[in-house]
Amino acid sequence: MEPVGDPREGPSTERAFEGEPVRAWTEQITVRSVVASILLGTILSSVGMNLVFMTGVVPSLNIPAAMLSLILLKIWTHILWRFDVFHEPFTRQENTIIQTCVVACASMVSSGGFGSFLLSMSSREAVDIKARQDDINISVPSLGKLIVFYLLISFVGLFAIIPMTKTMIIRHRLTYATGTATAHLINSFHTPQGVQQARRQVSVMLQSFTGSLCWNIFQWFYTGGPNCGLASIPTFGLKAYKRGFYFNFSATYVGVGMICPTVVSISMLAGSILSSGILLPYIESKKGVWYNSEYKESSMMGIYGYKVLISIAMMLGDGLFQLLLIPFKAMRNLRRKQQQLAAATNAFRSVDAIRRTVLSFDDRRRTHIFLKDNIPLSYAILGYTILAIISTIAIPHIYCQIKYQHIIVAYIFAPLLAFCNAYGTGITDLNLYNQYAKIVIMIFGFWITAAKGGVIGGLVICVIMTLIISTAGDFMQDLKTGYLTLTSPRSMFLAQAIGTTIGCIINPILFWVFYHCYLHDSTGSYPAPFARVYRIIAVVGAGGFVELPKYSIAISIPIFFLAIATSAIREVAIHKNWRIQHYIPSVAAISVAFLIHPTTSIDMCIGSLILLAWNKVDAEDANLLASVVASGLICGEGIFAIPDSLMGIYNVTPPMCIRFLASDVNEKVDAFLAKQAH
Repeated sequence: MEPVGDPREGPSTERAFEGEPVRAWTEQITVRSVVASILLGTILSSVGMNLVFMTGVVPSLNIPAAMLSLILLKIWTHILWRFDVFHEPFTRQENTIIQTCVVACASMVSSGGFGSFLLSMSSREAVDIKARQDDINISVPSLGKLIVFYLLISFVGLFAIIPMTKTMIIRHRLTYATGTATAHLINSFHTPQGVQQARRQVSVMLQSFTGSLCWNIFQWFYTGGPNCGLASIPTFGLKAYKRGFYFNFSATYVGVGMICPTVVSISMLAGSILSSGILLPYIESKKGVWYNSEYKESSMMGIYGYKVLISIAMMLGDGLFQLLLIPFKAMRNLRRKQQQLAAATNAFRSVDAIRRTVLSFDDRRRTHIFLKDNIPLSYAILGYTILAIISTIAIPHIYCQIKYQHIIVAYIFAPLLAFCNAYGTGITDLNLYNQYAKIVIMIFGFWITAAKGGVIGGLVICVIMTLIISTAGDFMQDLKTGYLTLTSPRSMFLAQAIGTTIGCIINPILFWVFYHCYLHDSTGSYPAPFARVYRIIAVVGAGGFVELPKYSIAISIPIFFLAIATSAIREVAIHKNWRIQHYIPSVAAISVAFLIHPTTSIDMCIGSLILLAWNKVDAEDANLLASVVASGLICGEGIFAIPDSLMGIYNVTPPMCIRFLASDVNEKVDAFLAKQAH
């Protein structure tokens, strides 16, 4: 049924665009939008790839993608105007199309498992966790195989989500907060008042991007050795530095801190203090008693084993709670919608039975466009079936550990999980595909068994299903944006398919560059923390054996229940609107902090503090420009990560080294140099 208009609705958004004709869906996708999508998709994918290899955390890219598409097309049309070349005006529908393409490409970095599932299959992770290392449970990635694999599996999820669109966006009017915020941003860009704001945002974005890029180039010249460079300044003293507590001047994570909610940054800092400042120093004091002191720091039998097990316990506890919470939130949401509909009309049976007069002007116009170009259900079923059959036949030839029946079962249950995730995303704005991923790995790994390659089999099936499940949540966010900007669902679907195609080619190439850096990383620049987490889950699920340090399980079990309790208290506090909600940390963010360097949390907190201070000084200016500045900072460093990685592969060494030493060590160095001079 269609939504009932809210009589308390404010000024109409669509009245401002009433005089502008809405192009047919075939005209909303243009050549320039595809070219812009390829360029921006490559930029944001490189940013995302850099992030997943460094920390495994990638923020939502919807709003940065919308801003970047606006900036690029404004520059494009301005150049054409300067040379007196005819060009079509840049519309909000085209802006939405580019944003959808770019997000489809860039979101594959995390949902496709490039920094987690794929690396979990490698021999490096198998060796480090001292688990089963036979060839059947190891898979060495190759560029051609990855491109074919992702082309086979990435489009199935698009058809799985089509039957849900009308129900979730028109009937239930789910919020999809990120998609709604992106739509409001795009609409504001294209109003007469928004044109002036957009020009200012373009200017600030270019300054932020250029500053970030130049800063990283400048820093590179002083990193000619281990622990060298301005990023290694012991900001809080040498003792804190040895524990990882220092500010490393990372523009990327300062930008991420400005984009993500403040509670995430603060929770990660709290997690870093808890892990690297309190818990791990205590465990280190038991070296030689609880674990062998001869183990490397990265060994699962050493201190790293405690970090990973505690992090997994928190992830599983929080994930289990979030999954169990979805049905309760769904029922509460349905009751609220039923009460609203009952108050608006006493009797109705279908969409057409609701009188159009009760719908606002905006709702009527948006619903008309959305339903006029709706994709038929038969197309969705046919497309899903054909693609599922093709991939079912082909994938066992790429990964011999899985058989046809495994993929068939995965494709039968994937739409159900996709529906659950899409509905949950609409209510909570959280894409919980990672929580489903852990369950999928355990179930299919157990089914296949370790002796028959259950570790690799579970991870491969996990990639297939998480792409479908994640696409459901991400594409529904984009469809909400399209609904609010009068962009046709058909053009949105085509844009998603184009973006996915770009991602299937660009992301494996970028992965290949970072993968070689990961294999030869001796400085810890690319730890890829989630690779080991998923490897352990896959081994345990397949019935394998993982050697773990003493008392690690005993410590993890109470932390698992504590994570559930903390998540429950936080949810109740938010629901009841208690003041204490602002002081209860996010368990998911704390769990990540156990796996990453504390300096990342510090960088993010500094970004959040900059945003808070900016809001205090000039809230209007901060609302307008904060996301723009953050996007520029992230993209500048992300772009430099590609040449930096390539220089590392070809052993191009920076010419200088800046290193900070304790005063007594510095005196010894000076004495040695003086002796050598004589």
